[in-house]
Amino acid sequence: MENFNKEKYNRAKKRVDELKGFYIHSAIYVVINTFILINIYLNTDSFWQWEHFITLMAWGIGLLFHASKTFGFNPLLGKDWEERQIQKYIDEDREEMNKFKKDGDK
Repeated sequence: MENFNKEKYNRAKKRVDELKGFYIHSAIYVVINTFILINIYLNTDSFWQWEHFITLMAWGIGLLFHASKTFGFNPLLGKDWEERQIQKYIDEDREEMNKFKKDGDK
């Protein structure tokens, strides 16, 4: 029972650490990009150029990937896909075991 509680605690701690990492990443994203954009705004005459937003967009894509990993959102390889793959490999192993079982009966 103690092992079970320790395992539950470790899973919960890992989850909290993932959330904490994402929130820190988000805060740094906001602070740094705010600083960059304010700096661009104060030092250029033409603020609304797409080149000024490259860091914001590229880092934003990375942040979206981090969020999808943290919160378990993956439209391409979601939970259903994972469960189907696991079941596929379990079935393949079962068939392989049955094949050897039948050969051993002879």
